[in-house]
Amino acid sequence: MERVKRGLFGTALAAGLICGVAGAATAAGISGEVVRIGVMNDQSGAYADTSGPGSAAAARLAIEDFGGTVLGKPIEVVSADHQNKPDIGAGTARRWYDQDGVDGIFDIANSAVSLAVQELAKSDRRLVVHVGSANDRIYGQDCAATGFLWLYDTFSIAQAIGKAVVAQGGDSWYYISADYAFAKAMEGALTPVVEAAGGKVLGAVRHPIGTTDYSSYVLQAQASGAKIVALANAGVDTINTIKQASEFGLTQGGQKLAATVFYLHTVHGLGLEVAQGLQVVTGFYWDMDDGTRAFAKRFEAATGGNMPSQIHAGTYSAVLHYLKAVEAAGTDEPRAVAAKMREIRVNDFFTRDAEVRRDGRLMRDYHLVEVKTPAASTGPWDYYKVLDRVPAADVIRPMDPALCPILN
Repeated sequence: MERVKRGLFGTALAAGLICGVAGAATAAGISGEVVRIGVMNDQSGAYADTSGPGSAAAARLAIEDFGGTVLGKPIEVVSADHQNKPDIGAGTARRWYDQDGVDGIFDIANSAVSLAVQELAKSDRRLVVHVGSANDRIYGQDCAATGFLWLYDTFSIAQAIGKAVVAQGGDSWYYISADYAFAKAMEGALTPVVEAAGGKVLGAVRHPIGTTDYSSYVLQAQASGAKIVALANAGVDTINTIKQASEFGLTQGGQKLAATVFYLHTVHGLGLEVAQGLQVVTGFYWDMDDGTRAFAKRFEAATGGNMPSQIHAGTYSAVLHYLKAVEAAGTDEPRAVAAKMREIRVNDFFTRDAEVRRDGRLMRDYHLVEVKTPAASTGPWDYYKVLDRVPAADVIRPMDPALCPILN
């Protein structure tokens, strides 16, 4: 159904958003008599376990906890697979916004698709919350008054893992990196952080994407003598690097692996014997406290035995906060809701009194974790030992009007 949401809110509300004032959006109510949540991500490919259908399940749990209705209207979830293709993602987003009455799009979990959808948010004033996407342009040069980044980004990952690992004694580093732009950017972001924290980088080796033999790269990392071997790669490349590092006894020799992009479900696939000792930063772990364990139990029941990833928990958090903002704004009009999302502090089972900044970035803490040994694990999915908390203010890039135009 076609939904036109202009005129009534106009320039005054747009200004109110930037200033933190909700303006005149008080009695518009719910368009289409339903609030429709769109969950878009990779549902059939490499990231389906860590994002995929589980994010839609997490959104439904958030709706359940909110009470199932908002402003007296029902709440629905629709989902779609963007197949990691920006054109498919952008086409789905446009159809959802213009024809299907979707009020906000959540998760995405692919930076290229996120930037395509963010462009729609900027030009058409539609609401989007990026959860599993890591491109810091979302709150930088591509920021939008109705766009949000909810979980992690490349800048803060580098800051968090670099500072936390050096603080734990990992003061010499060597990179095993994929030979592509993301990995080179991650090296470039990590190195000054490590050096500023008192560490040093001893060298790097780069491999082609999708290679199967990592033996020479692992041997070079071993020969470096670095305490930390940082993996600036992703997906199958990360998995195969870890497997072959284990085969060559890298961690058994006292060196530690640190991954820049890694998920609990990857440990589940690798097994503790292979993944033990790996260090990574994460925004969420299911076994941190009573609240996270209670959510994990519900999520497991809803998904047939799966445990929630940080993307699943982040999607729950984003949807719940969005619904609180709709209720506070008295409408589902995107600009009014976005203003309330910035005004209200974020509180849920794993987010405590966190700020949503004017550039759309949620200020949630990270945690440095280490994969347990088989002997230390008490059962299935008991994979992480939490080493340290990394405050958001220490690692997330400060707001910058030179980067984000809505701050001017």
